Amino acid sequence: MATNRILTIVTNVGEYEKVGYRTGLWLGELTHFMDVVEPSGFQCDIASPKGGYVPIDPESLMLQELGHAICLGGAVHKRYEDRAFMDRLKDTMKVADADASKYDAIYMTGGHGVCFDFQNPDLAKLTAAFWEAGKIVSAVCHGPAGLLEVKVGSEYLVKDKNLTGFSWTEEGLAKREKAVPYSLEDELKKRGAKYGKATLPFVSHVVEDGSLITGQNPVSAAAVGEAVAKKLKA
Repeated sequence: MATNRILTIVTNVGEYEKVGYRTGLWLGELTHFMDVVEPSGFQCDIASPKGGYVPIDPESLMLQELGHAICLGGAVHKRYEDRAFMDRLKDTMKVADADASKYDAIYMTGGHGVCFDFQNPDLAKLTAAFWEAGKIVSAVCHGPAGLLEVKVGSEYLVKDKNLTGFSWTEEGLAKREKAVPYSLEDELKKRGAKYGKATLPFVSHVVEDGSLITGQNPVSAAAVGEAVAKKLKA
């Protein structure tokens, strides 16, 4: 039975382990998705591995997304200045307390923080519950890091699945290849995923394989939202 609710997963990690850069949730990857699915009639709840406070990647408040620099306005800035919305990132639900039966889909946001806390046994168990119930599993950018340890039976969920995620080429262009703990692209391939990416970096690219929907980078978040909403309505 449809619940018209989507569980969105965000990071609790605000800095890298080896370098001094700060990181966290790439805000647009949450807001662009919500700006699509909420008008389509779906309520979004927010959870994180530890629960509680969610740091924001400072660069996500400065770089251009979808033609708008947040410092000059745009959809992300409207969310950022919204006190009620930002207060939701102060005290998020703990992943271990989430119940897959209460939602139609799960959506994993990115930001480099997820490279450090999305390989989480509670998140893997929760994601498997969504998948085994025939519900939508979706992710964008670094969000597919949350798929790396998910198993269905004895096999990785991503094995033989067509998907995408932040590419190693994009990691290099972002100058984070020495800061991240692994190549997401390579780790997905190691688990048997049929990884694909756009011809050009940093353009919107979404891959659907049954109930699995993934987007390559921050500018893919809205398109992932559109794909999730369309499939839920079908």
